[in-house]
Amino acid sequence: MAFTRATGKHRRASRSARTTRNLAGIATLATSGVVGTLASPALAATDAARTQDTGLTQAVVLGDELAHRLEVQADAQQAAAEVAAVKAKAEAEAKKRAAEAERHAEAARKKAKAEREAKERAARDAERKRLNAFVAPVTGSYVSTGYQASSSLWSSGSHTGIDFHAATGTSVHAVGAGTVVEAGWGGAYGNNIVIKMHDGTYTQYGHLSSIGVSVGQTVTPGQQIGLSGATGNATGPHLHFEARTSPDYGSDIDPIAYLRSHGVNV
Repeated sequence: MAFTRATGKHRRASRSARTTRNLAGIATLATSGVVGTLASPALAATDAARTQDTGLTQAVVLGDELAHRLEVQADAQQAAAEVAAVKAKAEAEAKKRAAEAERHAEAARKKAKAEREAKERAARDAERKRLNAFVAPVTGSYVSTGYQASSSLWSSGSHTGIDFHAATGTSVHAVGAGTVVEAGWGGAYGNNIVIKMHDGTYTQYGHLSSIGVSVGQTVTPGQQIGLSGATGNATGPHLHFEARTSPDYGSDIDPIAYLRSHGVNV
């Protein structure tokens, strides 16, 4: 036996109404002779007939109750299916949102990494440029005596470097990056420093009043290495600066051309 429900929001008929309809159906069957052919005429007015009629009534009521239960079960199954569908949809949407959030997070991580690497490259480039840069040995000064100037003041008869005007105690800087190979008394140069530069040349700083570095120390462009003075063979305070091909006296080259070739205008 199959049971169907009409669609739409219709209320189910009451049990008494359903029972009445079922009894009416039975009465119709009885009138048409279906029930009458099954029952003996002699039993029509007896208690047995009433008992049989009551049994039929109970059977109809039980059938109606079964239909009601099946309908309730169908409603429960449909409700459960709807809940499951809503839950599945919510889970799918949650997974979609989580995946989208992860994509955004991954994109943010990649962007942050790219920005960090760009900053690191920029910092390395800046440091490389700084280390390769050259500066004047005395800030804001000028050359008071040029290269190879002639005078009896120098044992070679000519000036092996250039002199920068500087009062005693003026800061003297390394013109570029390098390693100190000499720091101490240098005879006619007084207190002097010699630095081997990164490009393999040498620079020398003489007549210092004090020395601020030691042999083996690395220096960077613009780093203070000492203070100017008038020690050694000097008529007054100044900085004697030389550019050399070796750390030794006599290997001097034009210091102005040397500084200008490294971007320093003097």
